[in-house]
Amino acid sequence: MAKADNKTKSTASSVEAFLGSVAHDTRRADGFALLDLFNRVTGLKPKMWGPSIIGYGRYHYKYESGREGDFLITGFCPRKSALSIYIMPGYRDMSEKLARLGKHKIGKSCLYINKLADVDLAILEEIVLDGIAYMKTNYEVFDE
Repeated sequence: MAKADNKTKSTASSVEAFLGSVAHDTRRADGFALLDLFNRVTGLKPKMWGPSIIGYGRYHYKYESGREGDFLITGFCPRKSALSIYIMPGYRDMSEKLARLGKHKIGKSCLYINKLADVDLAILEEIVLDGIAYMKTNYEVFDE
């Protein structure tokens, strides 16, 4: 069975140039605020993953099927519809933190926020740190 490559890979594109190109004023400002938050909380250098995800660190995964690859440890994307926060590999038992966060929606590994003004940034920091700690405990991670 042929192994499919990940479509989303780290690139050498400029994080700041990408954020500067975000058309929506609030989404662009929130993107720069998230850049500051993630830079401070992770202590890692941000990299573009694909054309629109700002990622921190990298981990290697391997599934029982044999598929394996690398992906970001955490990150975000100022999408047109919402800010997407990536917490890998998901929000296992974060109900207490999520209850205190503020207005949001969740997906499998994504936290969707309309605007940062809707959430408590201190709680968001806790969630990001929790995700990083989980990844460092359960996967081989690389600080890039």
